This record gives sequence, C-alpha cells and structure tokens, in this order.
Amino acid sequence: MQAWPNIKHLSRRTLGPAVLSVALAWPPAALSRDVALQASNAKSALSPLPPQGVLPAGKVALGARLFHDRQLSGREKLSCSACHDLETGGTVRLPRTIGYDGQIHAFNAPTIFNVGNNYRLGWRGRFTSLVVQNEAVLNDKGLMAANWPMLLARLTRDETYLAAFREIYGAPPSRDSVLDALVTFQMSLTTPNAPFDRYLKGDKSALTPVEKDGFQLFVEYGCVSCHQGVNIGGNMFQIFGVFGSPDAQGLPTPSDFDRQLQKTDDEGSVFRVPSLRNVEVTAPYFHDGSAATLSDAIAVMGRSQLGRELSQADIANLEAFLKSLTGEYNGKRLSAIVTETGR
Repeated sequence: MQAWPNIKHLSRRTLGPAVLSVALAWPPAALSRDVALQASNAKSALSPLPPQGVLPAGKVALGARLFHDRQLSGREKLSCSACHDLETGGTVRLPRTIGYDGQIHAFNAPTIFNVGNNYRLGWRGRFTSLVVQNEAVLNDKGLMAANWPMLLARLTRDETYLAAFREIYGAPPSRDSVLDALVTFQMSLTTPNAPFDRYLKGDKSALTPVEKDGFQLFVEYGCVSCHQGVNIGGNMFQIFGVFGSPDAQGLPTPSDFDRQLQKTDDEGSVFRVPSLRNVEVTAPYFHDGSAATLSDAIAVMGRSQLGRELSQADIANLEAFLKSLTGEYNGKRLSAIVTETGR
C-alpha cells in the first residue's frame, strides 16, 4: 500500500488531480451492485482484519498497567487512557483532548484500536513507529510532560513494577523495556469479527440489504480510493477539502508534538486518512472534532471530498455500512454508550 512519505512538498494543486483521478477510476454508478462489489474485491481495496499474532501475555499485561497508570505523566494526573479510553472506542468524547496543565491539544484523539495495522501514525502521519510515537507523547510538554529519569525512578520505587520488569525483561525498568511493554499492549488492541469482515470472508448474510447498499455507494462514490486496506484507511495522505474548505473549527496553538501545523496553508490542509474501523463509536469526527455525529461527518465528506450534496437516503445507507465496521474487543462488541468507567 503506497503512502506519500513526505507531505512537505505537496500542494493543493499537485495533490488534488491525482486524488481525483483515483476516485474517478472506480466503478461508475451504472454498474450493478454485484459487479461493483466484485470489482472492489478484485482490486483488493479492502481486506478483513487478519488474525492477531501471538503476543507475550506478560508484556501485554504489563503494558496495559502502564497504559492506565497516571505515574507516566509529569504531574501524575494523566494516563495514556485519559485520551484513549478503551470504554469509549479507544478515544474520548471531546473535540480535542486536554493535556498537561490544561493545554488543549491541536487535534482530536484518534482511536487506539487497531493502531498496529497503521503504517502512518498521527493526523500528520509523520510517525511510522509506535515506539517513536509513544516516546514523543510521553516527553511532550503539552501532553504527558514526563522525562525518563523521573519516570524510571517512579517505576523502580514501585516494588510491584520492579518485580514485573525483572521477571519479564530480566532487569529493572528502562526506556527500552517501558516502550516495548506499552507498544506490545497497543498491538493487542484489535477489534475482529465486524460484520463487514465476516462479509469479506464469504458470509454474504453478514450485511443487511441496507448495509450492502451503503457499501455499493462507498465503492461507486470513490470513498474506497482513500479508505482502503486492512484498516479501511490509516496509511495515506489526503487534502481535507478537495472541493472547498469544510466547515471546521479554528485550531489552537499546537504543542511541540504537533508543531507541524505551523506550515503553509496547502500543507495545513493535508492529513493522514483515518481508519474507518469502529467509526460508529469514535465521535466527534475529523482532526478538529468539528462533526458531532456520523451522519454530519458523511454529509461534510460528500461536499468537501466528493463535490456532491448527498441525499438523506444516501447518508443513511452509508452510515449503515459504516456501522458494519464495528468490531469486538475481548469478545464484546464495541459500544457508543459511555459507561461509568469510561467517563
């Protein structure tokens, strides 16, 4: 799957025609549903979520504890799960999350689920390594605001952590072992068994007629030209506003972590295409959290990315299809309902 490695030199003028040519190459509306679906499969544009590889149980458990531990932040008030709550779709119900010292982040928090299937990470896509990204988040003064001497001293003073690291890694906590445990846990956050995955594997009854109609529109309108692959997005760049600037909120001053916003206007509109897996449970939407509901987001995408005003029927069908992308975590279907533990 190809992704542009550097967006520094991309502009609205150079990227737009290329994207449009890809979109126009997909099956036209005149194709029947069966032919359109066969064409999409033939091009291998979409793939079911693969089985999760075997991960060391001890590292997963240790990484889960670290992920939820406020000791990883400078003032011990934030954890990784503060922005990536596993009870609320791997994100939080805020347009932009609030980090260290009350600083508002420049971007909406992407879901952490299935992050191991993304080659490009973050809204700007400048990270290709979960290890590098995790360290950047921990050290950023506007996010976790930690540093390694402080963090390792805390973990070493905790006898339970010290014993766990010695058992698993044969040594006290270190930069490498902390990052390895965190990343191992994050690699375990997969959400298999979505209805659409079952459909791609051959169970044609896994989707309802309305969901199939939505999938047909997803293919015919060219959505699949950007939202493709195992994660149905996540690995390429796109202009947000191909056919005009979408209605979006202004962005605050960025932290060091996302200082990339201080670029040209053209580059400022280019983002990593997000994964659509579990999109039903990750509102609000877009990099700025400006779309409150999934139907709102679909309508905006129609205008800004497809250059068309989608009918209410089309929006409803597309929404039904997108909801078929919701998978299961630990054997339970992800839910849009915010539980008490997820608040």
